[in-house]
Amino acid sequence: MYQRIYVPVDDSATSAIALTEACRLAAEVGAVLRLVHVVDLAQFGWGGAEFLDAAELQASIKQAGEQVLSANVAKAAACGVVVESKILESWGDRIASVIVEDANDWGADLMVMGTHGLGGLMHLLMGSVAEGVLKQADVPVLLLRNLGDD
Repeated sequence: MYQRIYVPVDDSATSAIALTEACRLAAEVGAVLRLVHVVDLAQFGWGGAEFLDAAELQASIKQAGEQVLSANVAKAAACGVVVESKILESWGDRIASVIVEDANDWGADLMVMGTHGLGGLMHLLMGSVAEGVLKQADVPVLLLRNLGDD
């Protein structure tokens, strides 16, 4: 059975649903959870505008990411499961690729994540991290969506 469950998190209701399911599964089988949150720093890596301090913006993004990750770790720990966590940085890479690479490096045997269920034009414009993970992952991926997003 699954022993290393990998859970990308953000601060959305859909992510909370996925975390709850991952916690239930981890508690049932005695698995370890690894929670990750990706911060994309590339959008502020340039120094073109004089009124923006790219380093300060990047530090703020990292700090916000740490808060999101910390809140999710506390939720998982409250379920009584073993939790590891890590902030991942993206520098313009596809976020799905960053997630899959880290999951492979960690030795995940299951990935659990939320999907926002975008369709049509929004999906075309925004893409889907969950879809990218699903296409690239070498392990099973459990996708959960928030029915309230429909």
